[in-house]
Amino acid sequence: MIEYERMKMTDCAKAAELESGIFGGDAWTEEDFRESLCCDYAVYAVARDTESGEIVACAGVRNMCGDGDITNVLVDSAYRGQGIAEHLMKYLMSEGEKAGVRNFTLEARVSNIPAIRLYEKLGFVSEGKRPGFYDNPKEDAMIFWKRKDNV
Repeated sequence: MIEYERMKMTDCAKAAELESGIFGGDAWTEEDFRESLCCDYAVYAVARDTESGEIVACAGVRNMCGDGDITNVLVDSAYRGQGIAEHLMKYLMSEGEKAGVRNFTLEARVSNIPAIRLYEKLGFVSEGKRPGFYDNPKEDAMIFWKRKDNV
């Protein structure tokens, strides 16, 4: 069973480990996650496997004057394809709304079709590209928005 909850300081090491496994040298460190948790404008959430107690996914949102910039959407490769990212995103956006976020935005690699499909399923709309946004490998990002007016 998977539970969704706010990230705690004790989760930062595992979040950094997940990020490193996915993004390699471009990954956030444990300290990066700790610093983000200390920001009053940021909400980070995790998905926890209740049997093992392990963090299997995480995501964050930063509230910038009512616009939520979603970052670090990560799911452990062994847990993909189970709907965890969708449930985590719904939980994160709900927590973001409680913190005053009205609209949400995020980027996705143009080649990340599973993520693009998920974001579209959640009501996000592509509003452009950021050329060369990602490194390792260099790739464009699609910019997505989910605006309260679009719901």
